[in-house]
Amino acid sequence: MAKTFTITEFFRRFPDDDACLAHLMKVRYGDTLDCLKCGKHGHFSRLKKLPAYSCPWCGHHIHPMQGTPFERSRTPLQKWFYAMYLFTTTRNGVAAKELQRQLGVTYKTAWRIGHEIRKYMAWVDGDSPLGGSGIVEVDKAYIGGRRRPEEKFDNKTMVLGMVERDGEIITRIVRSRRFDEAASHFVANVKQGARVASDESTTFINISRLGFRHQWVNHAKKEWVRGEVHTNTIEGFWAWLKRGINGTHVWISAKHMPKYLGEFEFRFNLRNSPNLMFDFLLAAFPRP
Repeated sequence: MAKTFTITEFFRRFPDDDACLAHLMKVRYGDTLDCLKCGKHGHFSRLKKLPAYSCPWCGHHIHPMQGTPFERSRTPLQKWFYAMYLFTTTRNGVAAKELQRQLGVTYKTAWRIGHEIRKYMAWVDGDSPLGGSGIVEVDKAYIGGRRRPEEKFDNKTMVLGMVERDGEIITRIVRSRRFDEAASHFVANVKQGARVASDESTTFINISRLGFRHQWVNHAKKEWVRGEVHTNTIEGFWAWLKRGINGTHVWISAKHMPKYLGEFEFRFNLRNSPNLMFDFLLAAFPRP
């Protein structure tokens, strides 16, 4: 079993803001680079009074945090890195209250840090087309929301999920159960000709018209598995997602749902290598 990255190792690797900034500089620009102003090649030096590096020839500044989630943040960079560490060492996410307690920041700051990291995790994860080798399971679920006293039903968000067995998952928010509402997401994210498995919902019953080899099981008749045809993988993801939301966040609004979906997609897609999640985030900052 792969060794887990411990909190002791985190603080040994990133003991202060300078170590975090040096990591950002190396990952995004390298040890040496061509200056954008004078064109000369060399090793940029760390400035003492600014979180920036300077060209040894002309003094041009490079700000490693620019274009990252940390840009214009007054929160120490080490706290941002530690928050990312927390996000990659839990199965069910990190609440803003927990970030507030662990980082020693205000609730407003903790809330913003959490959402910026979720957006970054979704960006790092990306969306590769599904259906290259395995069966793609599709299903929908109602996630998040809460019932207010004046409302009759929970204001949950309808989410479409597409997962390749032993592969990755992609989720999308949809407005209705209509087939044409989901069709565009199938075409955009699943390879033509792929095998697709679903339940008997009318949302999926015409998938074969889009060029997919579609089979389904009839849950209404208590048919859960027929050979290779089932939706157990996607339903397992829904169960994990709901446990994470209910246990950690209690409820999530439709407005912020995409960020949480991206966070859980990232974890699911790296489920076989959880020890690499933190390093994956640390190495993926966009290059200038």
